[in-house]
Amino acid sequence: MSEMKKKTMGFVISHKENEKRIALLPEHMLAIQNAQQLLFEEGYGAALGISDTEYTALGCKIGTRAEVLHQDIICEPKIGDSEFLGDLTKGQTIFGWVHAEQNKAIAEKLIQSEVLVYAWENMNYMNRHCFWVNNMLAGEAAIMHAYQLLGEMPYNTKVAILGRGNTAQGAQKVLLDLGADICIYNRHQEALFKQEIGNYDVIVNAVLWDTDRTDHVLNRADLKRMKKTAMIVDVSCDHGGAIETCIPTTFENPTYFVDGILHYAVDHTPSILYRPASRSISAVVATYIDDLIESRPNMTLKLTTWDFIQPPIPTK
Repeated sequence: MSEMKKKTMGFVISHKENEKRIALLPEHMLAIQNAQQLLFEEGYGAALGISDTEYTALGCKIGTRAEVLHQDIICEPKIGDSEFLGDLTKGQTIFGWVHAEQNKAIAEKLIQSEVLVYAWENMNYMNRHCFWVNNMLAGEAAIMHAYQLLGEMPYNTKVAILGRGNTAQGAQKVLLDLGADICIYNRHQEALFKQEIGNYDVIVNAVLWDTDRTDHVLNRADLKRMKKTAMIVDVSCDHGGAIETCIPTTFENPTYFVDGILHYAVDHTPSILYRPASRSISAVVATYIDDLIESRPNMTLKLTTWDFIQPPIPTK
């Protein structure tokens, strides 16, 4: 492929509050053949102690934020929450977590921009989610943070975990290591969980919600049957998701009360552990960069593609 046909790829610093994860580290770039096509925002790796010269030494370029946002492909882990999403132009591509299916406002911005989307949440290789390590870190970090805010130790609590995926496994690992009494419920045990809801000090939701559902695993009325000092840790924290009363929160204001029940719903907990999260993300991203730049066929990328011009947004 000629140099003129290769795409450029920009790596932008997230402006989401307390989001310190980055998508590509120098240590994972040695196998990338098109480093000269990569443009990083000034100070891109500063939060991790990485200087701009470490990127330029590998053949990459450093530019202003405005310059980065004009590249053919824009990469940011939490790109679905970015402030520039509605300012992109037709023909550009975004590469990151989008979650447009769970958020109509994001979907509308993408429709208006007419961009091509490679959504990390839909990236799977041989039936395993490509970013499974980050998902496990989400569960681990949420438990660590939430229990500090609760002012309690896991070994003093009985915990229900909803789900058996990577996020649930991360939560389970920390809870087991710290002595919590755990019961795990899968998707086919929702009725059993609702029956036993009053047994638990902490309820952890790690279920990716089916947006076609209009019901909830835990309704507001169910809060009255919980222990008075109980806490809900909603790691998935989808709008209108498994927990009716959960809405995404921030690190500045991570918790709130509904009917006396403490709710924790920070929507990007892996950023608490931004060093291992960035390493795990970078190791995956690096393997797809050359294919994106050279527009080479890649089944994993093909399956994540959402063209918001045509066809319309998938509902599942």
